[in-house]
Amino acid sequence: MTTDKGGRKGAMNVDTDLVRQLAELLDDANLTEIEVEDGERSIRVVRGGTSVAVAAPAPAAAPAPAPAPSPAAAAPADAAPAASAENHPGTVKSPMVGTVYLAPEPGADPFVKVGDTVSQGDTLLIIEAMKVMNPITAEKSGTVTALLVEDAEPVEFNQPLATIE
Repeated sequence: MTTDKGGRKGAMNVDTDLVRQLAELLDDANLTEIEVEDGERSIRVVRGGTSVAVAAPAPAAAPAPAPAPSPAAAAPADAAPAASAENHPGTVKSPMVGTVYLAPEPGADPFVKVGDTVSQGDTLLIIEAMKVMNPITAEKSGTVTALLVEDAEPVEFNQPLATIE
């Protein structure tokens, strides 16, 4: 077992190359924060001045459930489509963190629009991550019923991007 300078057992070994890659991803994707978890370990990099923060091991306990909203509280109008898209069988989710682009280049027509019919493998949008353009393709054939992101918007891993029915 390893010990840190303070004599504590089980000190976390920091992968400095990973921290550098995450910091580069922050700049490339114009994000202010990114967090990666691997089992009980978590690395969080935050842009704010010149500092980079490395988080301690992730807590083992699950977060407390959110309190039930009061009947008087109104949900934002766009919250319902995102929440229902989360569990929709035709939801296409982001496989990575990055910046989403709906067209192949600025000023060009978008890859798809709501109402378009797509075939499995058709490009729906692209996500730029670490200066690499990654096409996100339709996992099945059908009709695009929703685009849940806007052009040049930062996206997170597993974020719903579109739905196909």
